[in-house]
Amino acid sequence: MCGRYTITVSMEELLIRYLTSDSPMIQYAPKYNVAPMQMIPAVIHNGLENRVGELRWGLVPSWAKDQKIGSNMINARAETLLEKASFKRLVSNRRCIIPADGFYEWRKQEGSKQPMRIVMRDGDIFSMAGLYDIWIDPSGKKLSTCTIITTTPNSLMADIHDRMPVILHREDESDWLNRDHHDESTLLKLLRPFESSKMHAYRVSHSVGNVRNDLKELIEEIKESV
Repeated sequence: MCGRYTITVSMEELLIRYLTSDSPMIQYAPKYNVAPMQMIPAVIHNGLENRVGELRWGLVPSWAKDQKIGSNMINARAETLLEKASFKRLVSNRRCIIPADGFYEWRKQEGSKQPMRIVMRDGDIFSMAGLYDIWIDPSGKKLSTCTIITTTPNSLMADIHDRMPVILHREDESDWLNRDHHDESTLLKLLRPFESSKMHAYRVSHSVGNVRNDLKELIEEIKESV
């Protein structure tokens, strides 16, 4: 599962990272505790270029009766994407990237749970694979939403949780975003665990458990007690 993450870089850094020069997001701000049902930055390809826009985290399928279903669809398992009606048709034509520079997971230890932040060793932005859809309410208002795809854990994550977000290799990002790429079997091969050797996990404050907390202090490392 992936239920919290961070994206603490500037919009300029996002635009440079995803090779685009403009974004319709006018209220973007770095976030240290992104939670489901919030509006988040996401990358899609419009057929000509990458675009950094805004989606709500928690997928609402276009055929849903109401948007309440979104809170139950923040993640999609890579292994069963083509078996689920909510995701199957999106794999071929509604793929997106959710940029992040860290994600949180809770490690069980001695009867409690220790929040951990997982990052790239080089501190770089990384790309979580996602799917998106557009839902239209009875009044005609559109709601664009997304889900983050998860996979089995690598050796680093196995000690923390039994799932992890799919992190795309940089060389695979263009294939994932390419709107002309409809080969599902090839696309699914991109959804594999990222190398643990390139990742790092460290302890953070329990304050991250409260979605109302969104401070820089949340990403600071908590040292092991001696």
